[in-house]
Amino acid sequence: MTPSPDRAAILAQLQDAQIKFLRLQFTDILGATKNVEVPRSQFEKALSGDVTFDGSAVEGFTRVEESDMLLRPDLTTFLIYPPFSREEGERGAVARLICDVTLPDGTPFEGDPRQVLRRQIERAQVLGYEMFVGTEPEFFLFERTPAGLGTTVTHDRAGYFDLAPIDKGERIRREIANKLVEMGFEIEAAHHEDAPGQHEIDFRYAPALETADRIATFKFVVKRVALEYGLLASFLPKPIPGVNGSGMHCHLSLFKGGQNAFADERGEYGLSSTAGSFIAGLLDHAEGMTAITNPLVNSYKRLVPGFEAPVNIAWSTSNRSALVRIPAKRGNSTRAELRMPDPSCNPYLALAVMLAAGLDGIERGLEPPPAIARNIFKMTVREKRHHRVKELPTDLREAIDELGKDEVLRRALGEHVMEHFMAAKRAEWREYSSAVHAWELERYLDLV
Repeated sequence: MTPSPDRAAILAQLQDAQIKFLRLQFTDILGATKNVEVPRSQFEKALSGDVTFDGSAVEGFTRVEESDMLLRPDLTTFLIYPPFSREEGERGAVARLICDVTLPDGTPFEGDPRQVLRRQIERAQVLGYEMFVGTEPEFFLFERTPAGLGTTVTHDRAGYFDLAPIDKGERIRREIANKLVEMGFEIEAAHHEDAPGQHEIDFRYAPALETADRIATFKFVVKRVALEYGLLASFLPKPIPGVNGSGMHCHLSLFKGGQNAFADERGEYGLSSTAGSFIAGLLDHAEGMTAITNPLVNSYKRLVPGFEAPVNIAWSTSNRSALVRIPAKRGNSTRAELRMPDPSCNPYLALAVMLAAGLDGIERGLEPPPAIARNIFKMTVREKRHHRVKELPTDLREAIDELGKDEVLRRALGEHVMEHFMAAKRAEWREYSSAVHAWELERYLDLV
């Protein structure tokens, strides 16, 4: 393993690369990436963790009377951004560090999403496990107006795995992939997705915290490159009615002593009892977990029958209609694919609740229900009841209610995050519910 860099090594890199600005990045409770940018004169102070910011100005962080917070950089996350345009390159290179948020006395801030994930990682370590995660984030590319505003007009009419010239996103995907590779990503695949203007770029699995960091970085790079092409990149789950929405399937595996703890050649389907209990935990907490993995009002426009997104709480080794699917590869590639998350989620909180749910299944020795080989989308209500298949929440309000009842997820998130997240989402639902939408006017205006 490459040794972790120290302050002196990073300062040397900053000087050698003639870096003019250093971004200290963190994430708020709702998943928005924030940053404080400091000039060269403040590099040593930044690397020492002495840069303060006003926590009361950040969604869900803290109150005005206790607002001072510190950014403690994780030195393993240091990277230098490649220039995204000629003008940017001429202004000077920019570097980045992802930070943990602490109180003025250095105590980790309980409302920092990165700390929430760290706590679950430490919980797994006590049991001897480390979770690895691979993700499949999808996004749309839309045209912009002459004034630069975003639209929902897709930049092409291509479909799944199409080629240029029908696929007009080929060049942009390559540009995104090249930038990510320059930043240390290992890209596994890039292709056009099913819907017009929809794309997917997959990067190699990694430990949970590293994956969460990379998701945040990935979204920034995708949006930044799209901007240079005059396009809007959107991770909204369902921006266009009548076509598939954007998901972010998460491939989860636990390793113990360097070996995949989900693999067992003697087990049913080649799965260990640990894998079975982990899957059972995911299914048991799926309803409450959905509020975190699918956190927008719009998320539930994707989670509807007919567009490949899972709505049924079940697992399978052979089809994609179930919430959890076990891909065919075994050995160290054995993993559980959780299919309901979408890319609007806070990656730190999402991976934290996935790990918490799975570990709860292991600690309680849960056994999953029988795997379902049939296409669940085509099952009748009676058949679903026979197989004990429940459904995910149908809207954000229902998901928040389920999260509020789940004590395991409450403990995983912590009271601070739980309180502020639920308050923000209940307010979001109330605002949505009280708004008058175009559909209502088209449907009812002339009829009543």
